This record gives sequence, structure tokens and C-alpha cells, in this order.
Amino acid sequence: MSADKATQLIHHPYRAPGGFDAVVPGVHKASTVIFENTAALATRQWKDKSGYTYGLHGTPTTFTLEERLATLEGGLQTLLAPSGLSALALVNMGLLRAGDEVLLPDNAYGPGKDLARGELAHWGITHRFYDPLDAASLQAVLSERSRLLWLEAAGSVTLEFPDLSGLMQVARQQPGLVVAMDNTWGAGLAFDVFKLGVDVSVHALTKYPSGGGDVLMGSVVTRDDALHQRLKLTHMRLGLGVGANDAEAILRGLPSMALRYHAHDAATRQVAQWLTQRAELAQVLHPALPGSPGHAHWAEHCTAAGGLVSMVFDASRYPTARVHAMVDALKLFKIGYSWGGPMSLVMPYALKGMRQFGALAGREGTVVRLAIGLESPDDLMNDLNQAFNHL
Repeated sequence: MSADKATQLIHHPYRAPGGFDAVVPGVHKASTVIFENTAALATRQWKDKSGYTYGLHGTPTTFTLEERLATLEGGLQTLLAPSGLSALALVNMGLLRAGDEVLLPDNAYGPGKDLARGELAHWGITHRFYDPLDAASLQAVLSERSRLLWLEAAGSVTLEFPDLSGLMQVARQQPGLVVAMDNTWGAGLAFDVFKLGVDVSVHALTKYPSGGGDVLMGSVVTRDDALHQRLKLTHMRLGLGVGANDAEAILRGLPSMALRYHAHDAATRQVAQWLTQRAELAQVLHPALPGSPGHAHWAEHCTAAGGLVSMVFDASRYPTARVHAMVDALKLFKIGYSWGGPMSLVMPYALKGMRQFGALAGREGTVVRLAIGLESPDDLMNDLNQAFNHL
């Protein structure tokens, strides 16, 4: 060994003994991965997780997270992406080519719709929207160019629960049509996407798996190896990767996720039921409420309903400025995007132009989404009660 201290510190011979184990998996950080010889360089594989070649292609930390997420969602393989939106983009880019068409529910996640209108359209990929509550609406837009069908349960912001059984029945009439679901709301706990016949489940791990409002990450889970490898090659060519500390944070959140999800669910039902008694509201949107769009479809597949509830204010009674004054008056609810963390959040949206199908299509007014956190439901209802006075 060289007498130079710098060389000694870089090439130190000590190796910690194996066999160490703990409750939380270890954090492995790497860009460069060391090969013991050129034979290992030539033969080592990363595609089947039998070895490590470069940090971007996986470490023990990310492999462990991928396997646990596959178990959570009932799949066999998982890919990790830097955000939920990048996971959506990965599926679109991996499965669609110029001349193909993608079908989107009217109530899909807004940035995902923007991706179809923007980049996908620029690349010669067309899109159509359908009514997620009406399987006949999907049947009407399905064509020989349709290659990818997106489902979202429940819908973004307005929380309609789709006719999953009817939509899947229509989808399976077209051989080769890949069905992908944004399963962020269900989180792998509300229902089993793969038992429905879905091919790809996309999950924004930013929400419930993280649970802290401090991590951005997404996942793509599949059950078919050929489909997984197709997406994995696109994943590799795009250079998608996640940080080791972010993966660690998700791994720490997963063991408590079921407890947290059901706590969010119970509190949200209590708040939603209370909101139905408020004369200020034109409608309360929550899948477990009998009057909410798609409630019967929710009851067919789910027992849990997550932590989101939305309030609809008619423009004739409450102009936007007054609704915003109510939002500004909230104390425990903080104005912010996302959900699934300990703090309750609120976000107002303009109804105009938001939906082209269903009872909300063409409506004027404001919809205010509440993400119920882990505070006392009584405190949250008291906060809402005082804020309603500002209407």
C-alpha cells in the first residue's frame, strides 16, 4: 500500500463484515459500481436484478423498494421514476408511436392531459377523451389506432369513480390495447388493479407511500415480463433515476402506509358526511357518499375511499372571490398541491371548462378540494366552520 494518505484513504483495504441486518433497509448510494474483473464487466446483468452495473440501473436500496411496491400493488415488476408525472410520461413514451392514439378519461390528472395535448401531439400521437362513468362513451371513441387506454380511479379533483367493470369489458374487445391506471388514489390498498385486468399501474409515491409531503417519486408496476422489459428499455434510454435518500424515505413510509391510509379514510368520511349538512355547498364529492358520481361503481370494488373530498360552490351564490376568501380564512388547512401527508391541504379550482361529460360539464362555479391529513377531524370541521363565515 502506498504511503500517501490520499491513496490510503481511497483504496483502504478494510471491508465491514457481512451479515448486518436492521429494521430499515440500508441506503446504497452510487453512480459508479465497481467490477471485480473484466469477465464480470462482460457478463453482469441489471435487467433481471441479478447484478449491478451503474447506479442509474439500480442499487440494493432501489431494488428493495421496487420489490416491495410490486407486492403492494399485486404486480411482479416495478420501475421507479423521479415523480408521478414522469411515471405517466414513461408509460406513454414507452408504448406509443407516431400514428397511435391514446384514450384518456375526462377526469384524468390535468398535467397528464396536458402531456397528451403537448408533447404527444407534437410527436404525431393523437388522443381522445371519454366519459369514465359511461362504458358506451369509451366504445364510441375506440378505434383501430387506439393503443393505450388510461383509467383513473377516482378522478382527479372531482373524484368521480369510473365504471371499471364496464370499461374493462370494452377494452378487452380490442386485442393489443394496453390498459394503464393511475392508481395513486387507491394506493394499492383500496382495490386490486390487476384483478380487474389492468396491464400497468402507475402510482405517485409522492402521496401516501411517502406520507411526509417531502419526496417526489413515481412507480410503474406490471405483471407481464415482456411489457415490463419494453418499458424498462425506455426507462433506461430516458435516463430516469431516483436518489437513494428518497428511496430510503419511501421505504420508511411503507410499513405505516396502511395505518395512515385508513386513518385518512376514516377522518375524511367524517368530514364529508358533515359537509353534506352544510347549506353553503351545492354538492359534496366523495366516492363513499351515495350522492357522489360513480358511488355504485366504488361500492362494487372498494371498501376504502382515501383522504380526498371536494366541495362544489355555485357561482350564482358564491363568486370566485368569496370562495377564495373562505379558502384564505382556513387556519389548519394550508393552501398547497398534493395530498397523503400529515397536514391537511386545500386547493380551489374553477369549474368552467374542467369537465366535458357528466353533471359538472358546463357548470360555472368553484370546486374546492380538501386533502384530509392526520389532525383531529373535529378540529378540521371547526376550522371549516369558521372559514364558511367568510363566504
